[in-house]
Amino acid sequence: IEKGLVFVDGRRVSELGTKVDPDCAIRLDNAASAQQQQRVTILLHKPVGYVSGQPEPGYQPAVVLIRPDTLWQSGRAGQAFHPSHLKGLAPAGRLDIDSTGLLVLTQDGRVAKQLIGEDSGIEKEYLVRVEGRLDEKGLALLNHGLSLDGRRLRPAKVSWQNTDQLRFVLKEGRKRQIRRMCELVGLKVVGLKRVRIRRVRLSELPPGQWR
Repeated sequence: IEKGLVFVDGRRVSELGTKVDPDCAIRLDNAASAQQQQRVTILLHKPVGYVSGQPEPGYQPAVVLIRPDTLWQSGRAGQAFHPSHLKGLAPAGRLDIDSTGLLVLTQDGRVAKQLIGEDSGIEKEYLVRVEGRLDEKGLALLNHGLSLDGRRLRPAKVSWQNTDQLRFVLKEGRKRQIRRMCELVGLKVVGLKRVRIRRVRLSELPPGQWR
């Protein structure tokens, strides 16, 4: 807007906070569209031991794994690392230090808003290895009926993947949510892996590599 790259009903607008009618035609200058298209979004298979966002004492942020030598060979078609990829690159959602799997890092605020906006409703799928005994009542509570920090959780889809692994599909992401949900029904999480965000799957992307 400050660069004069936004037009409202054909008139250039350059003042932040300008109010417009919902029916107005808003158009971006070609230069602005090209600028947005240059923003990168990166998919990383985060290993255990890396924090997704701000560094913590003794631990490195996952963004240090975005290097030329960690670009996934099988996903290399038309892709190459450039130092500009790291400018303003931020995680869209978190994956705690003890968890592994799909982490999205992006320069594009539009992508981040879709994934972690307050009303995003984007499905995220996890495979969760657990210890302990879970009966039908406990499984029903995991699907709908638990509260964290005094607030009810949204309905989830939780089912057995195999004898010691549960599949969780959530539409929210509170802090350490799955681990805390499992504790409430007497289970201990011993492994947690995010395998899908909306239609984007981790698939064969190896740990520590990105595309």
